[in-house]
Amino acid sequence: MSRRRFIGQAGAVGVTQVAAPFIGSASAAKPAARRTLKIMQWNHFVPAFDEWFNKTFVKEWGEKNNTEVIVTNVGMTSIESRAAAEIAKNQGHDLCMFLSPPASYEDNVIDHRDVFVECEKRFGKPLDIALKSTYNPVTKKYFGFSDSYVPDPVNYRSDLWADIGVVPDSWEAIRNGGRKIKDKHGIPVGIGMSNELDSSMALRSILHSFGGAEQNEAGQPSLKSKGSLEALKFAKALYEDTMTDEIFSWDASSNNRLLLAGKGSLTLNAISITRTGESEKITIADKILLGRPALGPAGQIGVMHLMNAYVIWKFSKNIDGAKKFLVDLTGSSRDAFKASGFYNFPTFPQLVPDLKQLIANDPKATPSSKYAIFNDADKWTVNVGYPGYANAAIDEIWKSWLLPKMFADAASGRLTPEAALDLYAGQSKEIFDKWRARRKV
Repeated sequence: MSRRRFIGQAGAVGVTQVAAPFIGSASAAKPAARRTLKIMQWNHFVPAFDEWFNKTFVKEWGEKNNTEVIVTNVGMTSIESRAAAEIAKNQGHDLCMFLSPPASYEDNVIDHRDVFVECEKRFGKPLDIALKSTYNPVTKKYFGFSDSYVPDPVNYRSDLWADIGVVPDSWEAIRNGGRKIKDKHGIPVGIGMSNELDSSMALRSILHSFGGAEQNEAGQPSLKSKGSLEALKFAKALYEDTMTDEIFSWDASSNNRLLLAGKGSLTLNAISITRTGESEKITIADKILLGRPALGPAGQIGVMHLMNAYVIWKFSKNIDGAKKFLVDLTGSSRDAFKASGFYNFPTFPQLVPDLKQLIANDPKATPSSKYAIFNDADKWTVNVGYPGYANAAIDEIWKSWLLPKMFADAASGRLTPEAALDLYAGQSKEIFDKWRARRKV
């Protein structure tokens, strides 16, 4: 979708409109009492990021803004339950970071339009993926703000794939090559079909690559389609030819452990696998290379691994401070990108103008150009809810693990691909109907 068309559909979405002065950035006329800002976010997969965020950025920001900043780091699987508890009590943190678009919380958060407007004024236009992950074109509200996203490349053992003479750059090549590696070396492909984040992202990439989608561009349910059925049939064949049944009970770090233990030939994941291998000096990590999304019949499409999406609760006691924090955090995107070891990609790319140079020659990587495949990540990474906007129905489908369940039922043989698609497309439509009745989609 072109930038012009995107802005037109969103009614200029306020990002390009003239907004009221940004309250959080105004200087106080007189010294104010010291304030508090409470932030909840995940334990980053790259510990160096939390070291930078908690001990450098937050500390310096607090001193400059006469604010005590309290950061609560929680496990990635605890964010949703902690957020729900805060909503129930109508109190808690001022800022909460989610790992996927939190559209179903729209009624519990402020409109983040001011933050986007201020960032665009200072830093230039954001990527469409950031807007499509935080804006509701039906209600015209920004239900969150994203400073960064995480691409989801193919991770593969270069020695094993070279041995059988196959480059894993398409889904058909992955199936054929994965079968040969499993037959020859007893080492499987590892793409999860479990109720966890990595499976959810990887399976959506397969779905879109075969022409399927949870919704169409207009936000209407579209899971039941020829493309979705072809994706399920392929996933069943991929499982039968290249994988083992452990993928049906994986957690979010299972594929990391599989490759780093030398027991897997390929998976889809962020760079946590290679970065962990480098930091812990695991020899096999030097053999793990990265590739762009696998090509399917409908194209080369990779759903983001994570979308860093912050929300400011309506019950926040420091809304102005939270807004200013997000703007200033975004302004430090280059520091965040480097501290994360190239994990957190900027949604305002102008802030890391030397990104291609940084990833082209990384001294920690073997080879040093390992991460150069990300030089066009913004071109092949799409949002949850693609080709439409993330919305409350998509968020509920995500949280209910509907897609991993559908793929697992079809691949394992519990249901035929046709029966699995009928069942879960029906559930998906019911979810859309519920949120349409609430006028959120």
